[in-house]
Amino acid sequence: MSTAPTDASVDAFIEKVIDPQQREDSRRLIALMSRVSGHPPMMWGPSIIGFDSYHYRYESGREGHMCTLGFSPRSKELAIYFVNGLSLYAHELANLGPHRAAKSCLYVKRLDGVDLDVLTRMLEHAYADISARHGEMGRAQ
Repeated sequence: MSTAPTDASVDAFIEKVIDPQQREDSRRLIALMSRVSGHPPMMWGPSIIGFDSYHYRYESGREGHMCTLGFSPRSKELAIYFVNGLSLYAHELANLGPHRAAKSCLYVKRLDGVDLDVLTRMLEHAYADISARHGEMGRAQ
């Protein structure tokens, strides 16, 4: 499966989110991720809101582009993507507040339930980490 940027409107996508709290939380995440990345939001596929991009290449030869930061409002929670993996954030996750974690997805029901300073530090670290690993040569155009 390949997720690619689209020309779809982020605002139109957010307006279709049924839960008003998720719409508001999505707007807050857009502001936060825009500030951290210095880039505007862009739709990646039908349901991911992403910021900036990088080029990856696996040892297998598979390669592509992905958003450096991103999230998706799901039916019951927000999925926040950490493409460098959540294993780097054990200390922060312990102090974040209510959440679920998978390999590279952080799930939160409401932003009001988590410590936004902790989440901000996690996003800043993730952005810096991916940018450092992929550098200008890894930047997608």
